[in-house]
Parts: sequence; structure tokens; C-alpha cells
Amino acid sequence: MREDILNLLKNTDDFISGQKISDKLNVSRTSIWKYINGLKEEGYKIESVSRKGYKLISSPDVLTYEEIKDLLKTDYIGKKIFHYDTIDSTNTRAKELVSKGEGEGTIVISEEQTLGKGRLGRQWQSPKGKGIWMSIILKPDINPVDASKITQIGAASVWEAISKIGLKPYIKWPNDIILNSKKVSGTLTEMSGELNQINYVVIGIGINVNAEAEDFSEEVKPIATSIKAVLGKKVSRKHLVADILNKFEVLYNDFLSSGSISKSIEICRKGSKIIDKEVRLISRGTEEKVKVIDVTEDGELLVKDVNGNIKKIISGEISVRGLEGYI
Repeated sequence: MREDILNLLKNTDDFISGQKISDKLNVSRTSIWKYINGLKEEGYKIESVSRKGYKLISSPDVLTYEEIKDLLKTDYIGKKIFHYDTIDSTNTRAKELVSKGEGEGTIVISEEQTLGKGRLGRQWQSPKGKGIWMSIILKPDINPVDASKITQIGAASVWEAISKIGLKPYIKWPNDIILNSKKVSGTLTEMSGELNQINYVVIGIGINVNAEAEDFSEEVKPIATSIKAVLGKKVSRKHLVADILNKFEVLYNDFLSSGSISKSIEICRKGSKIIDKEVRLISRGTEEKVKVIDVTEDGELLVKDVNGNIKKIISGEISVRGLEGYI
């Protein structure tokens, strides 16, 4: 009922009377009043005028399905969204939901995470209402060894969406999005599968959208930023979510049909921060200086070591750092 009333308000340019809502939805005027008050508490600005009814003035920047659906151009990605005010981890919740039968394209999104996950076991700071913390449930019919390629699809989708705002982001292989040499977004891909079959893939995307400097810990401040900090103004999170999901479905469908992520790799190359640069590869306490040559069609990092040997690096245990800092 809440959704029905909200849709009526959104699709009416002027006031709509309580009686008209009552007649359309077959619900009492008292119930309508309660739902309207509930929407106001959620942040919807609704004007109430005697003998005129109700008029929606503005909607809050919340990441519910009702706020995102009209911006989506997808066939299945994002057509079902589980929205939470606070959650431990969207990836954890997505894995719980898929075990209960939730299908491909289902999104888990939260205004806040208390135990957000990053790569290599790191925690991702997720301040309430200031970022995008979401996970996408996927069930691709592909070889399990190709599951990691979906990370590149996620990175390419986020890069395209942030570029659309008018900023110039970069990609630090395999999944970090960089603004002004600081991290603004990361992607974490987790898979459940067997030797020759994938049960599901969950791709988690975290983006610092409207976070302030004080939202980052002292440890993170030197390497993290937000879109707002760089752009100088707040950004609509729901438009950014929709742009990411719209692009993701196009690239993901191409991967499923062609077996190639070449379109995503083309974007990742165009936005790369490390191609033709010397970097440090860090793995299990060891460190190696290499020059990055390219990203392969399979999403591997092609590097040349100090002895001139060319080798391919697979994402996972490897972390890439600049010679004198994060990048």
C-alpha cells in the first residue's frame, strides 16, 4: 500500500485528494493519513492542504527500488532490490538471499554497512547515507575460472558512471576507481561453485559518494576520497546507481553471449592509472618492482620484471601500489 500511495503522488503533478486515493486503492482515509506520515518520516516532503489533499514536493536521496526504478533501462539487473537502512555487509546478505532462492540480477543495497568488506580481508568504511554500498547477485553459466572477469565488468561500469558526472576517474587494476590519486570506489567479487559449475557470483560495489573528510579514519584519510570532495558538491546517489546497473547489464550480457570481456577491458585500458608505469606488486609480505605493460583480454595484468621477463598477474593475492604511495 505504501508503494501504491507513493506512486500516485509521484504520478500526479498537482494535489491529489485523500478521497481520490481512497477510491483508487480501496483504503480508508485514516490509513492513507498514516502512510503519508510514514513517508514524511522517511524524508519525503509532502504538502498537505485541507480540501486539496496531498502533493509530493521532493523525494529523499534514498536507494530504494521506488526511487531507482524509473531510472533503470535494464531487463533484469535491479528489477528486485532489497533495501536496508543498516546492515553488516551487503555481500553477506546477498549470499544469504541467494541461498533462499533469490535470482540473477537481484540487488542488495544499504544506507550503511557496519562490516563492509574490501579486498584481501580489509574492512570498507561505509558512512550512512553518504555512499553506495550494494551487491549484485549473478548466476552465470560460465567456467568457474572465468568468474574473476566479472570484477573487470564492475570496475568498467563504475568508471563509466563516474565519468558521466564530468569527472576524470582512473582504474587501478583490478578493481579500484581513483580520483585525484585517491581511492573512491572498490569492487569485491565472491563466488560459490564446484569444479565445473558456478552456483552464484556476488559482486559488491562500494563508492564514497558524498562522504566528508571526517567520515574517514585517520588510517584511511591519506588514500581515500569521495566524489563530493573532488566535485565540490553533492551527487545524486540514485542516478549513479542506475547508471552503474544500466552499464553493467550491457557489459555482462555481452560477456555471457560472446564469452569475452573485451568491451570491459577496452574501458579499463582507457581508464588505467598504471599502464606504462612502474609499480610495486605486494603479495604475502613480499614485494617486487615491475613495469605494467597492459591488461590482457582476460583481465590479467601484463608486467615486465627487473630482469626483462614478461609475465601475467592474476588478481587475488596480489596488491598493486605506486613506488612512493598508494598509486
